[in-house]
Amino acid sequence: MDLNITREQAWALLTEYNKDPFHLKHALTVEGTMRYFAKLLGFEEEQDFWGIVGLLHDLDFELFPDEHCIRGQAILRQKGVSEDIIHATASHGYQLTVDIKPEHTMEKVLYAVDELTGLIGAVALMRPSKSVQDLELKSVKKKYKTLNFAAGCSREVIGRGAEMLGWELDYLIEQTILAMRSCEDAVQTV
Repeated sequence: MDLNITREQAWALLTEYNKDPFHLKHALTVEGTMRYFAKLLGFEEEQDFWGIVGLLHDLDFELFPDEHCIRGQAILRQKGVSEDIIHATASHGYQLTVDIKPEHTMEKVLYAVDELTGLIGAVALMRPSKSVQDLELKSVKKKYKTLNFAAGCSREVIGRGAEMLGWELDYLIEQTILAMRSCEDAVQTV
């Protein structure tokens, strides 16, 4: 994995193309979630790489939603970012906007958790605490089954992601809740 961009450079690049606090918070959430999974799955020495991929995965979404995961590749190449990062960030659009299949475990995790972090975040906002700290699996599963709740969060993609990883959906949701707990304070700084 070629990491030729620092976290600070990645943040500067992200904020060059994204101004909406919602998108910035989502990027920070996915960054923290990816770092959590890197440690959980034994890729601790790659957690910076996983985090930067999480941070940059939606680089092009705010300005180019119709070319999501396509325009981002061009932007990253223009900035001299490594092909490892380009492939990884683009692969979360597999079967949606690109045919770049998630291959590395990290890419499969990104594919699975991108939509799921949005769903979990929406469930947390419905709670009195507005936090994932006291959020339980059963609350997320109940809302997961309500298809008009957070309708923009594709249950099909989440399910495919769990399948790619060989995980039960409950395990993916539980671990993603824990991952989001681990980075919730950092996300609130935006």
